[in-house]
Amino acid sequence: MANKPPIDPEASTRGMLRPDHKNGHRDYFGTLATEVARLTGAPMAFLGVSTFIMLWALGGLYFHFSEVWLLFINTVCTIVTTLVVFLIQNTQNRDTLALQLKLAELILVMEGAEPKMALAEDLSHEDLEDLKEKLRKRTQEGE
Repeated sequence: MANKPPIDPEASTRGMLRPDHKNGHRDYFGTLATEVARLTGAPMAFLGVSTFIMLWALGGLYFHFSEVWLLFINTVCTIVTTLVVFLIQNTQNRDTLALQLKLAELILVMEGAEPKMALAEDLSHEDLEDLKEKLRKRTQEGE
């Protein structure tokens, strides 16, 4: 019997499937985006932002609703919104890709499935319309 190399339990998850590694390097932006998306979706984040807005509104009484008071909230909201949009978009893109890969794997192992469907998101609009029409016909034939 030939000498086999020792089994590495993480070999199958190295690289593509490990969310915080890419080619041996940590994916800092991806990790940050995931954490920010998790935190901003938490109930405490909503409570914190709601409290901040109430304090800001009460501050309007103290500052007599001045232009500086309005400019402050507009600037803070614009900056935070812009940053969070990009971070959440990154997380959503990765989640969508992971879902597409899982569905592609299921399609490829199903007997009788159309292999083109595994990578349907990469097809042209015309090819997608053709596939849609084929599926419509298959559905009507099955009725």
